[in-house]
Amino acid sequence: MSDVAGFIKDKQLDAMRWCGRKVGAGRDRHVQVFNPYTEQLLGTVPKATVEEVRSAYEWAHAYKPQLTRFERAAILNKTAELARVHLKDIAHLISAESGLAIKDALYEAGRVSDVLLFGAQEVLKDDGQIFSCDLTHHGKQRRVYTQRSPLLGVITAITPFNHPMNQVAHKVIPSIATNNRMVLKPSEKVPFSAIYFADLLYQAGLPPEMLQVLTGDPAEIADEMLTHATVDLITFTGGVAIGKYIANKAGYRRIVLELGGNDPLIVMDDADLDEASTLAVQGSYKNSGQRCTAVKRMLVHDKVADAFTEMVVAKTRAWSYGDPCDENNLMGTVIDEGAASLFESRVNDAVAQGARLLVGNQRRGALYSPTVIDRVHPQMTVVREETFGPVSPIIRFADIDEAISIANGTVYGLSSGVCTNRMDDIVRFVNELHMGTVNVREVPGYRLELTPFGGIKDSGLGYKEGVQEAIKSFTNVKTYSIPWV
Repeated sequence: MSDVAGFIKDKQLDAMRWCGRKVGAGRDRHVQVFNPYTEQLLGTVPKATVEEVRSAYEWAHAYKPQLTRFERAAILNKTAELARVHLKDIAHLISAESGLAIKDALYEAGRVSDVLLFGAQEVLKDDGQIFSCDLTHHGKQRRVYTQRSPLLGVITAITPFNHPMNQVAHKVIPSIATNNRMVLKPSEKVPFSAIYFADLLYQAGLPPEMLQVLTGDPAEIADEMLTHATVDLITFTGGVAIGKYIANKAGYRRIVLELGGNDPLIVMDDADLDEASTLAVQGSYKNSGQRCTAVKRMLVHDKVADAFTEMVVAKTRAWSYGDPCDENNLMGTVIDEGAASLFESRVNDAVAQGARLLVGNQRRGALYSPTVIDRVHPQMTVVREETFGPVSPIIRFADIDEAISIANGTVYGLSSGVCTNRMDDIVRFVNELHMGTVNVREVPGYRLELTPFGGIKDSGLGYKEGVQEAIKSFTNVKTYSIPWV
């Protein structure tokens, strides 16, 4: 932890040095960052002004990246090596500012390295296509080629508090891979992880003009980041309300929105209940339940609901939580006391409407216990809205038709998990669930950093993230043809 403390201390007043100049220096404009568990001040970062935001975009736009594929891959590979060397420092930093258990933070740090490696591999692939033109009776002896080019303008990226570094990596790495320029605003609650990641990239040789990290009050600077004349694309991960605000504000610009989820784990009557209950608690409590793809609703067949519930309660009681730095704990805090209070209130409200509290619903500050409630109805707020924390609501159903109806009966459409061995049921779930992802005998959030990820309805506009899909979104396709004799 001493290295992390030293890093934070060094960066307090000049956290924007990687922008090529200091931002906010010499003025009393700072954002305070607190540890959610200890409630102690970790440090401060500059609170950028609108003028400084404009300067950042102008500086980025004036720069024309010329890195070869080899050079881009080399930067990403070297950063991956640095991330592995500093794995524990990264994990302690993530844990300190987000309250995540050190086990979850170590896992996230490893994922960051994976994104870097996948990005480096994708850079070296030829991204074009070839079409022969003599395919029909009126064809010509020509060939059509495509190639992908960087955007003409700057990319705006805005990331949330959960997964403080991996969310950043999924924005930044495809931008570097495609020779783009990006201005990134991380959540003001967890800025140091983004700053640390940027620092590793600069150590690996990334020109600072290709990535600038701005910290500040979104109420002050967000509109400028959305509407500046140089912005070509906005990529945002976060809440639905803010995502829709961005969509309305962005105007004639490309937008990629990865928003909330209300992801079900559906347990059929033929499921392996030990496996299903293990997936249920892992999907609910890892990362303190603060994942858009966390298990937020457990839909369980009436025939196995009692046995499944007993297993979930037993495994929940065994899910240790508390001090994030204690390696024996499986869960730390949620992001702040306000979030924990919201979960407590929603569970209390569900119980008042007839749900049964089986374990948990204990709160101290930002520390909130893993919680199981049974006999939940779909209209209850705890499952109608996205409850972004370690709450396991159990909803019972009679047959597959009802399961599909309940699962789809939400404004969200991100991910789902299905526990069954019947192929006919699996086919129905894959075809009929209105979700971006359906995982069989796995948690809703399972994916590789490379594979397409994203949702529909209020979970997103259908654009996918993941390294390959982001590279597509971050580029323009140019088509050209030449004679072919």
